[in-house]
Amino acid sequence: MANLKSNDVVWHAGTVTGEDRQRLLGHRSCTLWMTGLPASGKSTLAVALEKVLLERRIHAYVLDGDNIRHGLNRDLGFSPEDRVENIRRIGEVAKLFTDAGVVNVTAFISPYRADRERVRALMKKGQFIEVFVSCSVAECERRDPKGHYKKARAGEIKEFTGISAPYEEPLSPEIVVSTDRQSEAECLAQIVAYLEAKDLIPPG
Repeated sequence: MANLKSNDVVWHAGTVTGEDRQRLLGHRSCTLWMTGLPASGKSTLAVALEKVLLERRIHAYVLDGDNIRHGLNRDLGFSPEDRVENIRRIGEVAKLFTDAGVVNVTAFISPYRADRERVRALMKKGQFIEVFVSCSVAECERRDPKGHYKKARAGEIKEFTGISAPYEEPLSPEIVVSTDRQSEAECLAQIVAYLEAKDLIPPG
């Protein structure tokens, strides 16, 4: 991560720890980092997972790529440099949410492995859970809910992941769900089962 621009900035530690917040909430915190091609189903799964967790009284929250670009990251485009900064910023936000005791579900293309690993390095061991939302380019393009693939093929969108910009698949993700071969319910059950197996949330 970038160095501080001022030597006069000092970290102010509090007296309440992340563990204190987790005891209050009755479950551990983590960041489920959903990564995959555009239209692979990241946001759909994230929103559905948030609902499942809240129904089980788990304090969960979705950080969605498009939503973040409406506010915090509205000054960023889609150049390689802006993509790196986009993930750097949201990685810091995800770290804060995790420290706050939240089961934090992010939905970002986050195409570069190095960027995802930098976010992992911000967290304590076991708190960063990489979820590879696998889906073929052909199926993503068939879905194309926003019409972006069509525009990218026509040259109207530059630097479009999967068409004119690279996507680096995770090498060792904690979870892989295949939205072109599994139903939404199957994907959700797989993720929840992982959280239970790691004692991050109580059994259902």
